[in-house]
Amino acid sequence: MADPAMSATPYWELTFDADGDPDPGRRDRLLAEVVDRGVSDLLVLSHGWNSDRSAATRLCSHFFEPFPELAPTARLGYVGVVWPSMRFSDEPIPDFPRAVAAELPPRPVLDKDTRHALLETFPGRATVIDRLARLLDQQPRADAELEEFGRLVRMLVEVVPPGPQALFAADTLAEGVPQDEPEIFAGSAAAVCEEFAQALTRLEPPSGAEEFTIPNPWDGAHELLRQGTYYAMKRRAGTVGERGLGRVVGQLAQAAPGVRVHLVGHSFGARLVSFALRGLPQGVRTVKSVTLLQGAFSHYAFAARLPHDVRAGGVLQGQQNRVDGPLVCCYSSHDSALGTLYPLASRMAGDAQGVAAFDIGRTLGAKWGAMGHDGVQAVPGTASLKLAEALTKLPVKGCVNVDAAAVVRRGGPPAGAHSDICHRELARLVLAAGRIH
Repeated sequence: MADPAMSATPYWELTFDADGDPDPGRRDRLLAEVVDRGVSDLLVLSHGWNSDRSAATRLCSHFFEPFPELAPTARLGYVGVVWPSMRFSDEPIPDFPRAVAAELPPRPVLDKDTRHALLETFPGRATVIDRLARLLDQQPRADAELEEFGRLVRMLVEVVPPGPQALFAADTLAEGVPQDEPEIFAGSAAAVCEEFAQALTRLEPPSGAEEFTIPNPWDGAHELLRQGTYYAMKRRAGTVGERGLGRVVGQLAQAAPGVRVHLVGHSFGARLVSFALRGLPQGVRTVKSVTLLQGAFSHYAFAARLPHDVRAGGVLQGQQNRVDGPLVCCYSSHDSALGTLYPLASRMAGDAQGVAAFDIGRTLGAKWGAMGHDGVQAVPGTASLKLAEALTKLPVKGCVNVDAAAVVRRGGPPAGAHSDICHRELARLVLAAGRIH
């Protein structure tokens, strides 16, 4: 029950299950203690792709470390939101230990740590995971095996059919039009694996004599599995945010109405804290700022209408108005996960362009791009600033895009700088968004 050691205190941990139900003991402890500890501003951070609690709390400790020094007179409290998600262990995270690096087999073989994470994240799917691992190990040449791999990935992540539950996986919705599955599940698995393999080749260009090597479709199959698990985590992040964190923030507003809340989320954690706005009870105005760090969800999520489809709008349209302050979206061109692989995986069935036929950053990215690649889009009045400018003067209301590429720049393929978020400058930005001095 004790919260882990943390670089900044007082610290509380909120843990949620996949359905958004909180650990009641941890929730009640926060509600009971936040006033007694004299907290005026509560910083709430949600992780993105982490496989266990220890990785999530390490991220919280690292991210929160600069705050006491940057705001020495502020009465800050800190909350780490821990929810059941996973990260492939071959994804490097800057400044984090990677003890298994030397043991990792070359892609596309599924390493033992990722396999364990899959078993933990998708209980009851051991047979499916074993078959996926065998196929990646054997790399059969026939397309039939790639198609089988695609069916197994779909079975693993349990794609939700159209209906009310599907809203938690969608970032944009058309009026009266059922939600389609992403093409990675609805189309030919063999074709999608080929496309992912080509995209990975662009991110990891071979050198020397291997320059003209044909991409291995099983590299693409490994990426299909990665993106499939991300889709499941994306759906889960919305559920935990709306049904879990949003309700707890509402309960906190009742228990401690004077405490100002500042939501911060990384990757799918950015989606989680954004959906928490949709779960706030009516009349709650205690959320004073939201900061999205490399958000892994559609840049149109807050739009009332999409530029390419006037029938459709973002699933979170208008939710930025629930914030009594700014909604700040940090993005970086060095984030390969969101700049290349996210828009490719996010295409809906029926979009015929392939990876070789477009400029990802302009064409596919424009339609299916992520918050963490180019910021909030199609929301009138959104301000756009470089990080240095934002740290000088930040708008006090509305959506604000902040180009953080000057600091969010480290990380290897395939994710690039997606997890490079622990910087003093970003801590200063959170404080500026919350008007905390």
